[in-house]
Amino acid sequence: MGLLLLDLSASHARTEEGAFNGLRALEYTRQFVSIGPRWVGSPGHARAEAFLKHQFAKDNLESDSFISNTPVGPQQMTNYIVRFPGKKDGVIVLASHYETNYPLRNIHYVGANDGGSSTGLLLELANHLRGHAREGYSVWLVFLDGEEAFRQWSDTDSTYGSRHLAAKWQNDGTLKRIKAFIVLDMIGDKDLNIQRDSNSTGWLLDIIQRAAAKYGDQSYFFEERTSDLDDHIPFVRRGVPSADVIDLDYGYQNSFWHTEQDTMDKISAKSLSIVGNTMLETIRLLDQH
Repeated sequence: MGLLLLDLSASHARTEEGAFNGLRALEYTRQFVSIGPRWVGSPGHARAEAFLKHQFAKDNLESDSFISNTPVGPQQMTNYIVRFPGKKDGVIVLASHYETNYPLRNIHYVGANDGGSSTGLLLELANHLRGHAREGYSVWLVFLDGEEAFRQWSDTDSTYGSRHLAAKWQNDGTLKRIKAFIVLDMIGDKDLNIQRDSNSTGWLLDIIQRAAAKYGDQSYFFEERTSDLDDHIPFVRRGVPSADVIDLDYGYQNSFWHTEQDTMDKISAKSLSIVGNTMLETIRLLDQH
């Protein structure tokens, strides 16, 4: 399959001020997922990288490539970071992983919700950020590689991209500038139910809850509690205020997660709008923090 070049942001002009465009985020997701499986090292993974580079061709995009030792041998991975400068001294980071699960590489697993929906959401969020100077903090969108385990989830076989980036940013002093690190994961589920993660920073989750309440969407957030291991953990361990915004209840008893049933028909523009609007308001509240 060739690279999809349809550019929904046209000339990369910013969207008008207002509501997050969930329909457009859904279409970004559809384009991205139509690439097919994108496990690390696959042709689909290379097409996913090319897709992201194309979408941000006119932006300040950094390719952060590295090699990780994995249970299946050394693997090259790449994080992508796009920066939207602000006038305040500090950075708000929103992150998604974009690859699919390596152990499921033989079942045409496309990860529409798991990796796809959050990638599509960040692509649309960029339309609200580009083309103007922010009065608040800088906002960085990060597309992380290697979140999934190659064999079995553990501290050393998972979150390769975020572990690499957290260490890199600690070494170069960037971590001190980060006011909030927010991971989005599996947020397109039609039956949206985002849990409150006990491993996340409490005050940051409270701000996200306040943001959701502005639009009357608080019932989709934090009615259940979990303890999640995700791309935020390497930053939590380094003292960065971090939150995992994840709906790890995908299908009856989570039956769609990490299966070939994780397809586009399971996600919705409404859920993407709910999370997108909440993130825009979260950024606004953090700017005042």
